[in-house]
This record gives sequence, C-alpha cells and structure tokens, in this order.
Amino acid sequence: MITFQDVQDAATRIRGAVLRSPFLRADAISRLTGAEVYIKYDHMQATGAFKERGAANRIALLSPQERKAGVVAMSAGNHAQAVARHAQLAGIRATIVMPRHTPATKVTRTAAWGAQVVLHGETLAEAAAEAHRLAAEDGLLFLHPYDDPAVIAGQGTMALEMFEDVPDLDALVVATGGGGLVAGSAVVAQAIRPGCQVFGAEVENYAAFAQALAGEPIRVGGPTVAEGIAVRDIGQLPLEILKHFKVPVLVVSEHAVERAIAVLVENAKQVAEGAGAAGLAAVLSFPEHFKGKKIGISICGANIDPRILANTLMRNLLRDGRLLRVVLEMPDRPGMLAEVSTRIGQLGGNIIEVSHHRLFSSPSVQDAQLEIMIEARDAAHGAAIEASLAEVFVLRRV
Repeated sequence: MITFQDVQDAATRIRGAVLRSPFLRADAISRLTGAEVYIKYDHMQATGAFKERGAANRIALLSPQERKAGVVAMSAGNHAQAVARHAQLAGIRATIVMPRHTPATKVTRTAAWGAQVVLHGETLAEAAAEAHRLAAEDGLLFLHPYDDPAVIAGQGTMALEMFEDVPDLDALVVATGGGGLVAGSAVVAQAIRPGCQVFGAEVENYAAFAQALAGEPIRVGGPTVAEGIAVRDIGQLPLEILKHFKVPVLVVSEHAVERAIAVLVENAKQVAEGAGAAGLAAVLSFPEHFKGKKIGISICGANIDPRILANTLMRNLLRDGRLLRVVLEMPDRPGMLAEVSTRIGQLGGNIIEVSHHRLFSSPSVQDAQLEIMIEARDAAHGAAIEASLAEVFVLRRV
C-alpha cells in the first residue's frame, strides 16, 4: 500500500519535469451532464498523456547501476512515450516493446523520443512477456506501467493537483486500464477528502477490474477504440488499493467512448483518445451517480490516430442524426435530381455525397436509385428532410 506521503514526495521529485496541467470547469459539459464538471487537461503533457508522472518518478529513483544498464518497458503507447522521454532526459538507454497493432502515431512518437521500439505480439500480455525476456537477456531494468509503487505514486500527483485547485470535489472519475492512475487517485482522495467518491471507468471489452472486484474470472478481448486501457493483466497492487478503498468501477460501451470523444471535441474543443475519454463516457452513461455533484475527470491521453478520430466523429454524427444516409428510388426521367436537391435545399440541408445508379441496382429499367448523404443540424432537422423526400420518393435508410 502506498501512502499519501509517497504521492507528495513524488510531486516534489517530478516538479519541473512534468507539466502542472490546468484543471478547469467545463460549462458546456456541465450543462450536458447535469453535474458540475471540471476537466484536468493532462493530455497537454509533452507526450500527450498522464503517464509521464509515473515514469518521471520511477526513473528519478533509479540507482547509478540501473541507469547504466538501461530500461525496458511494455506499453500500447502512452507509458512507452513517457519512459522514452524521461529516459532520454536522464541520458538512459530505453527499449520499448509494443503490440504489433499499436496505432502508428504512438509507435512513431515513441521512436522520436530516442527509444528502440520492438513490435511484438498481438496483446499487451504478449508484449510484456517479450519485455521481460529482453530484460533478462540484456540486463535491463523492467519498468512496469502500473504495478509499481513509484509509478502509482507518480500517477497520483494528478489527483493531488486536482484537489489543490478544487478542494471540495464530490467525485473523481478515472480511466482504469492497469490501475495505476485510479489507485493513486484513491490514495489522494482518501487523505484529502474522504467523502469524495473515486470511480474507475473501463470499456466493456476490457472490464478486467470490474470482473476481479466482483470475484469473477477475467475474460477480456476484442476490438476497442480505447486501446490505452485494453488490459488483461491488471496490477495486483492497484487491485488491492481499489479493494481497500472500496472503489467501484463503471463499465461503458464502445459507443459511449466514441460519443465521449465527440463530446470533448465539440463541447470542450479538445482531442482525446479513447482511454482519455473513458471518464467522461462513464459520466454520460451513469448520470444518476453524478447529477448535481461537483466532479473531476481528466483527459488523460490524446494520442489518437487521425483516421480513427475522423471515423469516430463521422460515426457520432450518423448516430446523432446529423448525417443522413438514404437511398431514394425514383423514376428515371429528367428533373428528378433537381427535385431532390431542391427539397433538401429548401429545408436547409447540405448534400455531402451523391451516387446515382441506373443500370444494375434499380428494381426496374424505368427506375433509378440515388444514394445520398445529407448534413442536418440535428435529429429533428434530419427527420424533416427525410419526411419531405418520402412525400415523393420511396426512401430507405442505410
């Protein structure tokens, strides 16, 4: 069990090496959730994630012999960049093992900090096994991303700063992968404001902590936009801390994480990766826990692949009804395209994409099909556009 003093010592140790990020009220998101929401902008760290806190603290504690030998770490990206950066600052050799399908942006940024990157395995567990093998073979020190007291104490400095800025928080909602950040946050909250409830937040395909706390076998796997918290082998020290402080873990859907990413872009003007948006996803998914309360969440990471971000935003627009994809069946005669565009334009819709089929997909040689994507202001506006088109054409959604 780490102590509050450990976190305070870590804060002193890493001061100047890690950004003290802003913690500000988010008015638009507060209105959306019914809670008084404060956001910790820890994605403003040099590597784009909170992981610098734990890495900086752990590397500062290395012995001269350990510094000479060098370090090895495994990570899906954010711990990797953090270790690479602070090893470079300390003049230490670093090797980072990452799963083969880690987003390209995280791989290239890790290498840019001077680390040797090894892509190995399909999962974090397989990457960890390779990292341990390299540690034994090359005499490197393995730096665990979350199951290490010094790392947990370093991660806890984020919550420490949150309470320094807003002392009367009622709840913290913390993304939960291996457990270092939520464990450190629980230690801080109990010491400073025991009445503040700390919640973990996991994505449904990787709800390892929720399963472990319920005494169930851990069964995880599958695709997730929140790859930064896609962890099977959770930290045993964090698990004990969560049990000790009775920290509940909220499990959210993939759609909830995607929605949270979009909400942060539109309402906070901030880019978050899936793991970085998990805290907000939990608040949006379980409003009954937070309504009327003063809560703190963090954007704990922003290292999202641009293509994934673009696709996520487009999917959210479709779910919200602000993008419509419809197929219209119409007579194949002059003026039909003009009729479609006129009806959409008169209602203030914006045509994004059109595909006109005459020969093979139409049910009759006398008919044509029009596949069209339309931008609307909101779901009600989109429904009005669809209703207008359905007055003249056979319409179906796709």
